[in-house]
Amino acid sequence: MATAQTSGIEVKATVVDEQGNPISGVDVFGPKGTKASTDANGQFQIQLADDDEAVVIEKKGYESELMNISDFTGTITLEKSLFMASEDDEIMMGVSTKDRRDMVGAVSSVNTKDRLTYDNTQFVRDYINGLTVGVRGTDNIRGIGNAVFVIDGVIGRDPNILNMEEVEQITVLKDANAVALYGSQGRNGVIVINTKRGQAYKKEINVNVRSGIQTPLATPKYFGSADYMTLFNEARNNDGLDNVFDPALIQEFRTSSNKIKYPDVDLYSREYMQPFVNFTNIITEFSGGNDKNQYYVNVGWNSNKAWVDINDDINEGSNRFNVRGNIDFRINDWITSSLDGIAIINTNRATRANLFSANTTFKPNDYAPFLPLDLIDTSNPDVVGQLQSANIFNGNLLGSSQQFGANAPVALAIAGGYRNTVFRTTQFNNSINFDLSGITKGLSAKTYLSFDYYDSYNQTIENQFKTYEPTWEGDRIIGLTEFGENVKDQAEGLDTNGSLSRFGVYGLVNYQNNITAKSSINTTFLAFYNATDNNNGAIQTDKDAHLGLQMTYDFQKKIYVDFSGAYVNSIKLPNGNRGAFSPTLGLAYILSEEPFLKNSNFINYLKVKATGGIINSDQGIRSGEDGVSDYFLYNENYSNGGNFTWADGIRNNRQDISQGANPDMTFEERIDLNLGFESYLMNSLWLEFNYFRTELDKQLAFLNALYPSYYNNFRPYDNFNKNLYTGFELGLNFNKTFNDFSVAVGANVLYSQTEASQRSEINEFDYQNTVGKELSTIFGLVDQGFYSEADFDTNGDLVDGLPEPQFGVVQPGDIKYVDQNGDNLIDDNDRVAIGQSSSPWSYGINLNLKYKAFNLFILGQGQTGDDGNKLNSGFNNYYGVNGNDKYSEVVLGRWTPETASTATFPRLSSRDNQNNFRTSTFWLYNDSFFNINRAQLTYEFSDYICNKIGIEDLSLNLQGTNLFQIAENKDIRQLRIGSAPLTRAYTLGLRMSF
Repeated sequence: MATAQTSGIEVKATVVDEQGNPISGVDVFGPKGTKASTDANGQFQIQLADDDEAVVIEKKGYESELMNISDFTGTITLEKSLFMASEDDEIMMGVSTKDRRDMVGAVSSVNTKDRLTYDNTQFVRDYINGLTVGVRGTDNIRGIGNAVFVIDGVIGRDPNILNMEEVEQITVLKDANAVALYGSQGRNGVIVINTKRGQAYKKEINVNVRSGIQTPLATPKYFGSADYMTLFNEARNNDGLDNVFDPALIQEFRTSSNKIKYPDVDLYSREYMQPFVNFTNIITEFSGGNDKNQYYVNVGWNSNKAWVDINDDINEGSNRFNVRGNIDFRINDWITSSLDGIAIINTNRATRANLFSANTTFKPNDYAPFLPLDLIDTSNPDVVGQLQSANIFNGNLLGSSQQFGANAPVALAIAGGYRNTVFRTTQFNNSINFDLSGITKGLSAKTYLSFDYYDSYNQTIENQFKTYEPTWEGDRIIGLTEFGENVKDQAEGLDTNGSLSRFGVYGLVNYQNNITAKSSINTTFLAFYNATDNNNGAIQTDKDAHLGLQMTYDFQKKIYVDFSGAYVNSIKLPNGNRGAFSPTLGLAYILSEEPFLKNSNFINYLKVKATGGIINSDQGIRSGEDGVSDYFLYNENYSNGGNFTWADGIRNNRQDISQGANPDMTFEERIDLNLGFESYLMNSLWLEFNYFRTELDKQLAFLNALYPSYYNNFRPYDNFNKNLYTGFELGLNFNKTFNDFSVAVGANVLYSQTEASQRSEINEFDYQNTVGKELSTIFGLVDQGFYSEADFDTNGDLVDGLPEPQFGVVQPGDIKYVDQNGDNLIDDNDRVAIGQSSSPWSYGINLNLKYKAFNLFILGQGQTGDDGNKLNSGFNNYYGVNGNDKYSEVVLGRWTPETASTATFPRLSSRDNQNNFRTSTFWLYNDSFFNINRAQLTYEFSDYICNKIGIEDLSLNLQGTNLFQIAENKDIRQLRIGSAPLTRAYTLGLRMSF
């Protein structure tokens, strides 16, 4: 019912369900941002401008209605949605959208609408890690490999450029049936991200402000000068060599107060590295529209300060600016369209020196980076002249030594200028939707066009500068040796880091209609093309093209049959083998619709499902060699070889062959089986479970067992290798409300066992074969502790009966290994499977507690069953101190005759010890952990306060990330060497809606 008012039309109505019962809490949205809700009697009233306007009426669990005022009769009936088939249950899969109820494949989804208030992280990968079922880490689905990301229907976009405020839904497609429409690129699974769009009559302005600090979880602990010098002398003595450092000099380094003459430099100290860094993030959103046009705009700025900030002129750190906008509009009664535009600029300004990297080799006693002027004796005219032409930094000259000269890292950081790295992203989408029901009911079509461009370049100022090595007399500097020149760079240099462009287009035709009163069909035909051009000298453009088909039949919305497949094409394969069809089949049965469960109070919903299929893919067709194209691997590879001369004296180039031809090369195959169920119990507990068995067959490899070694250069690639992945995934969510208190608990577990089921191997000893072993198996030696003095005779030779190491001469304190093959030698033939680098078990748990206006959210995530290696190159010899390496705290446990029974580290050596620093059980560690990824306490202000200050919603939150970890080797896991540290962050946030 509508009543004329001086300011417009006042509309009153009652909303009821199909049985005529009033519905409370129904939201009614007017065209100019007005809003009303129904009371306990289902009644509402709303003020509108005139009687030509319409309103949107919606409530969770019911079908929404868009109604003109002229259609109001005083009573509005909302139709209740089928369970798991409401608008909130829509799963957007990139190229198609389905209700969760209608899904047959293995799919998990996270909606952000209700989460961002109490879980206000801004990183998309954080929302995947620990929250999504079946994902290990941030993108590895079921341990098979890194999934492809699909953002707003575009395959291959980078999720790192998004902020979470832009994201509406994250969906993970896991089995072959779910990924079939993505053709070759869906081999490892697909993670679909859909960003927000404007909605009719829902005018919103949202502001999210976050600011906080980051502190290091751990920093390297290297020895100071005196201890380093003492230990290096010990290492030389162990090698039968004399001391390098005089003990009296070491004592001066240990006791002298003059730390310029006797330096003790730690580039991780507060003199060079800040104890914490600040960051700020501000995001604003604007959205709205009417029934003809809707819009959405997201504008954001993010700033992160740098850990090393010793040059005030550079203002180190990163800044990111982003703008995303989209508009959906109606062209006529049967055509709608959308336009999306994204622009991102990210700048990272830093000194030309990486002090984190420099600190891995910079000895604490090398030199003093700063030479105070008040220590310099100016009685020498030459010194006075040097000072007059010198650049002074906070009362200091820039120190160096003969070894470093003008390349002293701290001096380079202060006086060497800067490097500003700029990353630019531009993205564009356009879709056109056609309602073809005029041709036949249920027919529609869509075209989608996208273009992405990414580029990066450096802006640099490369100053030259002088450094000085002091000459001491007592505690005074009486002379200065100069290195370099003071020359200011007069022009900012520009150089490119490369660019990448992507063009994509697809078209689809969809037909959805009832076949009978009890059955319906939903069919989609897709044609897809994507081209990625790496504009950095790459000869071949990456191209992906396929045709896709999906047909889903349902009977009474309880029995589903889904046939999905793709005909894929690859230019990586020889002519005649470039096309293949990938068929998949899925079945689902909603048992809870049967009479024996229909009225159950315990089982509200239960669906069982089974899928299987084959995905043909070229994603694994790779040369395995750096700098070599992944294309034309089916051809012979020739290159210019050495020179030779005929009798006529003319010099010619020999043509070398490095690879034979295989005209029968074909696609890899993913052969998939998935069995699972979904269930909702007691109106509070959601369960989903999947058992999976996946084979990756026909992977490219050289057949070592087929050709003799002298034929290696002529071997072709063959489709031979096979991997097997088996396991299960389990997810649950429990929600319950008790008056003013509500609790929500979510958990997920993934078990993925991998196996190399087929390889071409010619190892002499079966224990070195990879067939039957886990894919990430680590091969190495088995240690037996350290050689003792009793293992050697008076001549220093190993006693009879001990195997002879082939990795150099050993001494007491070196690592002793097991002779696996009994040949009385220790060599590479004694390498066996000693661990695995990939975890079979991963899990996540989240807890959300709400009491009145307070909300506490906690997310934990962990893994178990994998091993780390202390000799990993990322540790930069921190744990594997050898030869002339810098000494870290780990050598406190070194072997000496006095510590032989308690030592945890081999004897020190000043030479390159080939025996001790090899992959072995000695260097492996348990990498299992459980981590509290983040926790957030949120306070939501009452409607009364919000109304008083004229806003819709207001909340304040305090968040912490990486708060706590349980791990046997936490000190190793949390340490980063040669790069910025892992951090713990504390963030204060404010969210407002208007």
